[in-house]
Amino acid sequence: MSKKCPDLVTMLSQLIASPSVSCTQADWDQSNLPVIELLEGWLSHLGFDTEVIPVEGHPGKANLIATLGKGPGGLVLSGHTDTVPFNAERWQSDPLTLTEKDNRFYGLGTCDMKGFFPIAIEAAKKFLDQPLKQPLIILATADEESSMSGARALASTGKPKARYAVIGEPTGMKPIYMHKGMMMESVRIEGKAGHSSDPSLGANALDAMHSVLSELISFRNEMKRDHQNSAFKIAEPTLNLGCIHGGDNPNRICGHCELEYDLRPLPGMSLDNLREDVSRRLAPFADQFGVAITTKSLFPGIPSFANQRDSELVRTAEKLTGFQAESVAFGTEAPFLQDLGMDTIVMGPGSIDQAHQPDEYLAFDQIKPTVAILEKMITQYCL
Repeated sequence: MSKKCPDLVTMLSQLIASPSVSCTQADWDQSNLPVIELLEGWLSHLGFDTEVIPVEGHPGKANLIATLGKGPGGLVLSGHTDTVPFNAERWQSDPLTLTEKDNRFYGLGTCDMKGFFPIAIEAAKKFLDQPLKQPLIILATADEESSMSGARALASTGKPKARYAVIGEPTGMKPIYMHKGMMMESVRIEGKAGHSSDPSLGANALDAMHSVLSELISFRNEMKRDHQNSAFKIAEPTLNLGCIHGGDNPNRICGHCELEYDLRPLPGMSLDNLREDVSRRLAPFADQFGVAITTKSLFPGIPSFANQRDSELVRTAEKLTGFQAESVAFGTEAPFLQDLGMDTIVMGPGSIDQAHQPDEYLAFDQIKPTVAILEKMITQYCL
């Protein structure tokens, strides 16, 4: 494969044609190396120093750090290389083929968020022959849509180092300075099955789960009462009771039951403390119903993210885009880059409304303005 850097549309087409689904279900999960290899080839051809870093414990997954220029500080333009699973039959076109229609580019990952990489590279091309005073870093990560193992690995190793970071998630180029965290948790109850005609023969896991559900709803109401942040459209933490499975037949005492729920905490709320609170509140039901109750995290969770509303990068982004900085409820890799000491925002082309949907697209009219804004940011923070 040629390493020559092609034009923006060709880059986007090749990225979309390289499937890189990440998923907690093994039959869906794929390597992101084909995408990393494309990006590494293009960026090294342009003169970037590139480093492909395998993600320990995740075979076939890697991050890419591509650096133009040297020195402390600088600007990171960051994106993730993976996509969510998809239902091809629900698309009007092949999700793995870039399709141009109605002044839009259709394809899996066009806005979330493979489309950010060709745009960032296009902006970088303007500076290839200019002496940068601070480095420009293009960062490509693995597994954002599942475990965020790529960003976690980078944070644990302390790189990349820069002063500013822009994560190009689809926000319609509105700067995002704050978002909620995300937890996905399970509660499993093991009772004892028996004939339904005599309740004393068993321990009904569904009876215990009824009390667990009531306690979680009470916990949700208490969080709503005690934690508010008016910067968010939904000002309180949310707890969604997502799915429940239990039992096997109406005439058997239910011997097992499992609940999975989603909790989105506000900035300042600790994921570990929330897990401890839930475990403590549910523990008494084990003795009360004669069952075993186990709580477990379905993935490590995403911490909430909060930058200063008047930080240098936030103010610059507001000036360049004409939009006031906002907050969102969805999670990103921002807290991990912020942990590396960078002034961080989330800001990219496309809309989150198109993400994770059939017929995902990136509108043509988002591309040139985004390139222009990134060029101005590179000028300010690298020249």
